[in-house]
Amino acid sequence: MKKILPLLLRIIVAIILIQTLRFKFTAHPDSVYIFTKVGMEPYGRIATGITELIAGILLLIPKTVWIGATLTLGIIGGAIMLHVTKLGIEINSDGGVLFFTAVITFTLSAIILWLNRKQVNFF
Repeated sequence: MKKILPLLLRIIVAIILIQTLRFKFTAHPDSVYIFTKVGMEPYGRIATGITELIAGILLLIPKTVWIGATLTLGIIGGAIMLHVTKLGIEINSDGGVLFFTAVITFTLSAIILWLNRKQVNFF
């Protein structure tokens, strides 16, 4: 169980990150709306999608888990801040699903980073 739970957390976060790519890369109207509202359409949408793809892949590679978790914290932290400051919790009557998914993803990424803190060789 000690090894399965961290792997499961990594897979969950990677799936969340990667499944949102179809909305960003296909210019889904909701995604275009969000990035237009924050003044980042289309380059911010595409760059965010590429960065999320990289983070999702890094989370699945054992030696780069901490980099993927850190990158995810930055991406999703920015998304949460945009929700709180510019977008609002609810987008296009979604009931806050995007916001709460971001909060869950952020929390799980923080847990993943904490569990892999010994890998971080910055210092």
